[in-house]
Amino acid sequence: MSKFLDDIQRIYDFPLPWEQLSGSNILVTGATGLIGSSLVDVLMHHPQRDYQVYAAGRNEERAKNRFQDYQDDSSFHFLKYDVMESLTSEIPFHYIIHAASNGSPNFFANHPVEVMKANLFGVTNLIEYGMSHDMRRFLYVSSGEVYGECADDVFSEKSSGYVDCANPRACYPSSKRAAETLCVSYAKEYGADVVVARPCHTYGPCFTESDNRAYAQFIRNVQQGQDIVLRSPGTQLRSWCYVVDCANALLHILMKGASSEAYNIADETSNLTIRQLAELIAKIGGRKVVMDIDENLMKTNNIISHALFDTSKLKALGWRPIADVEHNVRVTVEVQKS
Repeated sequence: MSKFLDDIQRIYDFPLPWEQLSGSNILVTGATGLIGSSLVDVLMHHPQRDYQVYAAGRNEERAKNRFQDYQDDSSFHFLKYDVMESLTSEIPFHYIIHAASNGSPNFFANHPVEVMKANLFGVTNLIEYGMSHDMRRFLYVSSGEVYGECADDVFSEKSSGYVDCANPRACYPSSKRAAETLCVSYAKEYGADVVVARPCHTYGPCFTESDNRAYAQFIRNVQQGQDIVLRSPGTQLRSWCYVVDCANALLHILMKGASSEAYNIADETSNLTIRQLAELIAKIGGRKVVMDIDENLMKTNNIISHALFDTSKLKALGWRPIADVEHNVRVTVEVQKS
């Protein structure tokens, strides 16, 4: 983990107003997921930490393994919680960062109802709890999939594209869209202070064993001494973001973002096709990419042909990526292996 933690340390060089968090209780849902767990790492490694971190997730065993370094730290707390349920606690969570959402394509295919319910009920349960327990700000971690198949060459926060609502695969982008609207509706009607983050495709070490997104499968391949087999042409062009950069962006949005605004998160220097990403991972792992097209599998994949993000709003908050894509992918491969 040392290289990954070295990257985290670079976040503290950014002029963020950490004093805003002083004395507060910070709840991170989805804390055992890729983005949530990395954000917990950033919060816990801050050298002048004077706040309490509550990491919420459904899998207690996974949390114990992921956060074993913090088990004896009095400022770290694990909260076993499913966002589908009302939150029963009396702790005033001053900042709620809601990163719980199943992003697995397999889950989209097999449990679309649960995907939609979790995205909508999670926002409802957490904002309503927060509003009755001294919440200062709610940060919703949405997704760049809300843009759908968009005609814009580069997606700004005002872009909007087509999502086929009659396709069960729409369970994810459609419920993310609705959840964002629910957030700003709570702001309008009840005065909740909310901000929204829209991460692009995010990668990094410490992804879970159940993560079957493309980059995770590619890394498992090379770690097992296998070539990477592409089941589709891999021509979809994406903005990618290293999870440390994503965590840094979330903190910028939490502490400096304008209320009720959405912010894209992406590293515009890391715009790659699926095949280019596979080739980079294969090169780092000393393997090669093999094509074996599966027409049936392609029908369940994300069909969006390009998703490139404009990050002008985020950069205006003072954010920037910390390193280049080859460094980030190399750290991901090496740390995940260790």
